[in-house]
Amino acid sequence: MKFVRMAGLLGLVLACGAARAAAPAESEVANAEEAITKVRAAARFLHDKGSSAYSDFNQKDSKWVWKDSYVFVYDCRKDRMIAHPLRPDLVGKPILQVTDNSGKYIFKELCKAGSEPRGGWVEYSWPKPGAGRLSRKVSYALAADVSFAAGIQVSAGIYDENITMPELNKVLEKMSDPAKYPAL
Repeated sequence: MKFVRMAGLLGLVLACGAARAAAPAESEVANAEEAITKVRAAARFLHDKGSSAYSDFNQKDSKWVWKDSYVFVYDCRKDRMIAHPLRPDLVGKPILQVTDNSGKYIFKELCKAGSEPRGGWVEYSWPKPGAGRLSRKVSYALAADVSFAAGIQVSAGIYDENITMPELNKVLEKMSDPAKYPAL
């Protein structure tokens, strides 16, 4: 009887430990500030390098992939994915008709948000890398000034079930004000 209880307790302890180990550490989860910083850096990189830089965003092991996030590049005018480091099957494909499980037109919303002067956030369902299931993703979109190409945008998202749109907009506002966020 003691062995059965002990084995049951040990199983419970091991199961709890495994569940805790499966949850990503905070240091492995991208946050809103990182997404904004990466997207703005990507837009500057594209401005400086032009369309020859697109291939850099298709590399899984590039600086544009970090923690549980990545930067992707798309063309709103030509309705196509330009670069995606984790989904090469999307590159060159039409994007404006892509919907999530709730029917939201993801890229129509991203294109709209990215055309705002400071860019903007869009919430949708998308598979989290390595999770094998849909998660709530909130992506920051921003237009990129690339020579001879209008409609290019860059985005990166965070997988966060709790952060609200007003909280994300406060982060964006703070990071858009050099007095409040001198790092830019």
